[in-house]
Amino acid sequence: MRLDKFLKVSRVIKRRTLAKEICDRGQVEVNRRTAKAGADIKPGDIIGINFGSRKIVLEVVSVKDNVPARLAAELYRMIEDIAT
Repeated sequence: MRLDKFLKVSRVIKRRTLAKEICDRGQVEVNRRTAKAGADIKPGDIIGINFGSRKIVLEVVSVKDNVPARLAAELYRMIEDIAT
């Protein structure tokens, strides 16, 4: 699955276009490498997102095309949530 779509489906970022913009600005890493929106995501990958004054790091647990909002958080495991 594409990185931007995963971020939207998992509801880490609310809109896919916003997820793509954040990736294009170089604010997203997959396995410690800057990633583009089209990067392939699979279970076990570590995603880091820099929101400016906040950085989150999560591990992909599952990849699904569509999930209800109440189950979206089950697609990933939060590793770090740092506010600076």
